[in-house]
Amino acid sequence: MVDSIIQNKIAAAIRTEDDFSIALKSKVDVVFLLHSNIMTIDKRIEAIHEAGKKALIHLEFAEGVGKDRAGIDFLATKKADGILTTRTNIVRLAKEFGLITVQRFFLVDSHSLNTSVESIRISKPDIIELMPGIVTKKIKEFSQIVDMPIVAGGIIETRDEVVSALQAGADVVSTGEKSLWDLNL
Repeated sequence: MVDSIIQNKIAAAIRTEDDFSIALKSKVDVVFLLHSNIMTIDKRIEAIHEAGKKALIHLEFAEGVGKDRAGIDFLATKKADGILTTRTNIVRLAKEFGLITVQRFFLVDSHSLNTSVESIRISKPDIIELMPGIVTKKIKEFSQIVDMPIVAGGIIETRDEVVSALQAGADVVSTGEKSLWDLNL
């Protein structure tokens, strides 16, 4: 299932209702729900699936959904395809429920690089997301260190930034910039 996530080179990162509607009509195969809640998550997942797309839920931003085994079980029951998280323990739990796991890392210095690599070794996520996605030097470094797909996300606002991230070794670019969701690459 990871291959189906990285097939299209753009994922829609959704925060608002307007963005959600646009993403459903776009060419993206994957929708990252960066803001959701327990009352509407099932309808969001259903709409994403009806549009022929995969639904990945950012667990830390899913209001009312526990950041624990019960919360992950809830998302699996609601037919989420996967989760995004910064937490190593959540990745391991989500894998038990057969969900695609995307672990997010914020790279701000060499220490965060080292701790990220150690977390990856422990949690073994399906995909990692490196943020901000415009740090192509670090994307290239990670692509040489880890053997898994990489999503570049954060502050990506232009076609050139998308291309740079992909050329550096990212498999997918996650962006909230609606004008990039229909790019042909």
